[in-house]
Amino acid sequence: MRSFPFSAIVGQELLKKGLLANAVDPSIGGVLIRGEKGTGKTTAVRAFAAVLPSKESVSGCRFGCMKGSSLCGECRARESGGERLAYESRAVEVVDLPLNASEDRVVGSLDLSAALRDGEKRFEPGVLGKSNGNILYIDEVNLLDDHVVDVLLDVAVSGVNVVMREGVTYTHPSRFILVGTMNPEEGELRPQLLDRFGLCVEVTGERDLSLRRQIVERVLEFERDDPEFHRKWEREDKALRERLVAARGMLSSVELSVQVLDAVVEVVADLGVAGHRGDITIIKCAKALAAVKGIALPDEECLADAFRLSLPHRLKEDPFEETASGRRRLDAVLSRFGAQKPAKQY
Repeated sequence: MRSFPFSAIVGQELLKKGLLANAVDPSIGGVLIRGEKGTGKTTAVRAFAAVLPSKESVSGCRFGCMKGSSLCGECRARESGGERLAYESRAVEVVDLPLNASEDRVVGSLDLSAALRDGEKRFEPGVLGKSNGNILYIDEVNLLDDHVVDVLLDVAVSGVNVVMREGVTYTHPSRFILVGTMNPEEGELRPQLLDRFGLCVEVTGERDLSLRRQIVERVLEFERDDPEFHRKWEREDKALRERLVAARGMLSSVELSVQVLDAVVEVVADLGVAGHRGDITIIKCAKALAAVKGIALPDEECLADAFRLSLPHRLKEDPFEETASGRRRLDAVLSRFGAQKPAKQY
């Protein structure tokens, strides 16, 4: 089924930048998308998958081991047996996590009887096994069991899924881009879990009448399966895909001045953000956005966007304030730097 073109999405500029930053540097830790129903959250995620460059995976591997990354035990055994592993190009997919998924369904299950009887590890991959090299999408993540969310976030950081049952251990690579969506009206995530998401974006319906009209027109063109519509936006998506390939290649060469680093840690400390994840994520996000723009040093726009993506879910809010006090303080800090509202897509 054809997905809506990523380049054709109207508005939601900060959301698109957050997704692109993770495409360039998955170690950022994923994106949490908060917003009301009908704001295009799921559409954006599926469109994002279609614009990502294809991956090179080991042929016949159950875990989709990728070229240049660590191999699973099965692929290592194939190599040890003298086999030369062949690779094939595969499109990046969206792997959905059902809300009612048990821990075994998520991490995979071990056949303990076979392990005890025959000394053989028989492992049935779960969602994390299918997610390697893909996008792991959790709709309504705030309604998922906290323990399951914790496991997912641990693997998102380490890139390795470790399953232990009765003294039997099985590991396999699981590197994915984690994207969660939630409607705050249905309940919040615990602060400890919020902090584990690298970036967070608040999305709302467009209020500008011209933009709302543009959204409606593009959706109707897409649903009519208009050939000209698809040709135009496929060209745009292809150009963006090529930019992502180039951005991944130049990421390691993007530098950050001592002055910018000092400014980042000073702002985060002044805002009272606990821990150091916020500082690190801002730096990683700013560098990834600079790579998307094709520049060797993050500029003011990259830094402002990185602050807006990395800090909102980590700011302490005053429970007696009706509005988000932490976000107002962030806007005040950014205004001192001369940073304006998020610009259009790079």
